[in-house]
Amino acid sequence: MSEKLKIKLSIADRVYPLTIDPAQEEGLRKAAKNIEQLAKKFEQSYAVRDKQDVLAMCALQFASKIEQRGIDQSEGSQEAMQRLQALDQLVTEKLGNK
Repeated sequence: MSEKLKIKLSIADRVYPLTIDPAQEEGLRKAAKNIEQLAKKFEQSYAVRDKQDVLAMCALQFASKIEQRGIDQSEGSQEAMQRLQALDQLVTEKLGNK
């Protein structure tokens, strides 16, 4: 069993103490940094002062990227499957003609 690591992350002017696996530290710190940067961008661009609104917009932004990536991958998989089926049909036809 690995040792747990205690860290503190600051997000939207609040400190969150966490107990994590050491392997998670880098990802969590990068995520917190990205949230902070995006929150500052929203505050500056849209003159939003309510932290809850800013954090909701950050959550929406990150979630939409994840969802869009899934949609893009699904469409790419469907296209690849169609190409494979066409290739399979072509090979089958060529082998059947001999």
